[in-house]
Amino acid sequence: MTETLLINFLFLLFPVVMYLIFFDNKLNFYSHKIILLLSGISMVLCMTFPIRLELGAIYDLRYIPFIIASLYGGFKTAIPLYIILNVYRFIIGGEGVFLSFLFSTVILLLVPVWSKKFLTQLSDRRVIIAALASFGTMVLYLINLSMFYGSLDKNYWLITANVLTIHVTGTIVITILIEKIIMNVKNRERYMESERLNLISELSASVSHEIRNPLTVTSGFLQLLNESKTINKEEKQYITYSLEELKRAEKIVSDFLSFAKPQAENMVFSNLKEEIDYVNNVMKPYANYHQVDLECQFSNSLYIKYDQNQLRQCLINLYKNGIEAMKVNGGTLSIHVSEQKHEIKINIADNGIGMTEEEISRVGKPYYSTKEEGTGLGMVMVYTTVNKLKGKIEVKSEKEKGTSFTITIPA
Repeated sequence: MTETLLINFLFLLFPVVMYLIFFDNKLNFYSHKIILLLSGISMVLCMTFPIRLELGAIYDLRYIPFIIASLYGGFKTAIPLYIILNVYRFIIGGEGVFLSFLFSTVILLLVPVWSKKFLTQLSDRRVIIAALASFGTMVLYLINLSMFYGSLDKNYWLITANVLTIHVTGTIVITILIEKIIMNVKNRERYMESERLNLISELSASVSHEIRNPLTVTSGFLQLLNESKTINKEEKQYITYSLEELKRAEKIVSDFLSFAKPQAENMVFSNLKEEIDYVNNVMKPYANYHQVDLECQFSNSLYIKYDQNQLRQCLINLYKNGIEAMKVNGGTLSIHVSEQKHEIKINIADNGIGMTEEEISRVGKPYYSTKEEGTGLGMVMVYTTVNKLKGKIEVKSEKEKGTSFTITIPA
């Protein structure tokens, strides 16, 4: 029994090991196709080599990958796994085919429903939820089994104790390993993002001043040339175009300058109330012009030290993006500033056009923008500012329903 049990645990570890070897750094862990493939193989192997207890009972660990994959992947993953499980169980044959079909159907109807809520929980809670799901489903399985078992003697209760212990322990171990992988991937992405933003900050500070000087000189000479009476209208039009392009170039340079390190003369120690009021007043006319209402709630008593100009510009960029996402049909931009333990949370949500998952993954990358006339530097500035405060940004969005930016800053 011990040998077979260890082999079955190896089958459960198979998806985790395969992900680390072949898919790390390449695919999102929540990709249901990868979860489906690896979990399906794990289930098939568990059913092919079942555990034989000394008491005479035979069972396998197929429901562990089924439950875990259903929690992480939802119905997209659960339904194909349900089909694989029952088709292969039918091919194996023997007693218990109907019971397996009945019980897997119960899991399919109950477990994936909690997937979305499960994914929003903290890592520790996800482990507990997975363990409770495994325990609950096994209790239901054993209750169903008792109807076919006859008398509930000592052997039955020993089997019950073995099944519950092995399934719950296996679920906890596999879920902890999955959570560790997710945490490592997020930490690596956060580190790479931090390094990228630091590089942008250093480059912008050193290059922007050098570029601005020749732009200013060129702009001055063109303005003088534009006032000359010896050139015709067509030539003046070319000068006008050149001046407009120079203004656009200066704006890009100004955006780059905002990535520079915080300036000592701009540093303040505040709970952000003044900044939120300032940005609300500045952006209200722009919001009214696009038929957007601003709704602001402020409930924060925590203080942080920050560059006032940079944080104001960061908030203005987020307000502006939210308002422009609703400029076609109007809407409401909700701003909520609150405190949670030792962190300040700033949530800015709109009900505009929204973004796809691919667009969300590219937000904050230089020169990427969902707007035709956008440069993408505004969002880079947002991410850079939050990164300097050792904060993080969470983006949630759905097409045609809206977007929510949640900034978390340690205080």
